[in-house]
Amino acid sequence: MTDRYAVIGHPIAHSKSPRIHAAFAAETGQDLSYEALLAPLDDFAGTWRRFVAAGGRGANVTVPFKEEAWRLCDVRSPRAEQAGAVNTLSVDADGRVRGDNTDGVGLVRDIADNAGWPLVGRRVLLLGAGGAARGVVGPLLAAGAGEVLIANRTADKAVALAALFGSAGAAPLPVSGLALAALAESAAAMPCDVIINATSASLQGERLGLADGWFHGATAVYDMMYGAETPFLAWAREAGLQQRRDGLGMLVEQAAEAFFIWRQVRPRTDAVMAALRANLPS
Repeated sequence: MTDRYAVIGHPIAHSKSPRIHAAFAAETGQDLSYEALLAPLDDFAGTWRRFVAAGGRGANVTVPFKEEAWRLCDVRSPRAEQAGAVNTLSVDADGRVRGDNTDGVGLVRDIADNAGWPLVGRRVLLLGAGGAARGVVGPLLAAGAGEVLIANRTADKAVALAALFGSAGAAPLPVSGLALAALAESAAAMPCDVIINATSASLQGERLGLADGWFHGATAVYDMMYGAETPFLAWAREAGLQQRRDGLGMLVEQAAEAFFIWRQVRPRTDAVMAALRANLPS
């Protein structure tokens, strides 16, 4: 019997997840179907429960439902607890709902494995302190980043997120927060090796409103948004940074991790990434 999976979001028609998981299933010989489900903004839980009642085994969750998905879980992975958000739901044999968050591991794999940018011992600047950022701080630290600096328009939110992770272990972790406006001074004093944009600025066609020059000292930049060239990556190119990467690989790698959670089989990702890249608008 074919196992059913889905991605749930609002909006959802743009999602590449059905194509990605169909390719994973074909490559690994797994008997499954995968569909996109549009959930009403006020009824994510109902959409999920109806899907499960109809035989659904698991689902990816996208905006704006990741925090709501976290709340409906019976069991959460440590990385989901850290993130305060769930993007991968599974149903146990006993009917319990399990939640995980694969965003951070997807980012780290794309940066460290696909791009070949070292993270161990490096100073990482993470732009933004919202849900996207919260899901990747833990995995970046676990990957060996020497320091994670979180910068946000509102400094208090960045400081609060840094404190959450900085106090999570037996010893303080190298994570701190500051205001976006303070970046130029910080970059001059202690340059970051890798800069990651976890804000929605590229989606909105913005450049964060920062003065030129704050990229000082960086060797690589990454935008969680993807496209031919996001505004953030165009800005980095104009600043002379040679190593630039968008978030398409993160999208595929986090999907591969979800596929592994559901099927205990890890698919290859390179062919899927190449096919998606070939179809992006120029």
